[in-house]
Amino acid sequence: MDIPIIAAEPPRYAHPGDAGADLVSAEAVRLDPGHRALIRTGVRIALPDGFAAFVVPRSGLAAKHGITVVNAPGTVDAGYRGEIMVTLLNTDREHPYEISAGDRIAQLIVMPVARAQFLPVDELPDSARGAGGFGSTGYTQDGES
Repeated sequence: MDIPIIAAEPPRYAHPGDAGADLVSAEAVRLDPGHRALIRTGVRIALPDGFAAFVVPRSGLAAKHGITVVNAPGTVDAGYRGEIMVTLLNTDREHPYEISAGDRIAQLIVMPVARAQFLPVDELPDSARGAGGFGSTGYTQDGES
């Protein structure tokens, strides 16, 4: 799929078959412990109708440094033409994290999306799960809470 883009550093896939293309920072930022910052990427895209892009954390940053995307996934709608920004959070309680321009800070996943038509009804049809949620299946393999 071809996506028109304006970017000094376009997102890149690290490996064949990767779902997410790496977004890099367009600026240097220090993230102190427990702080968040809105990071510029310098990337603007024109997605076709029927598609959206999702900004998700990089697993290595999360596992090694506690850096995550606050509103993951961040949604980029097809009609948006502004710069893609990433809100990063440093969850580490002790160590700041330095971001340099050009550092990989998040991933961008482009996906087709369906547009729903919501139909008001008085009742919903039954399902095997029903209204069970938030731990209703338990936490252990045998389903115990």
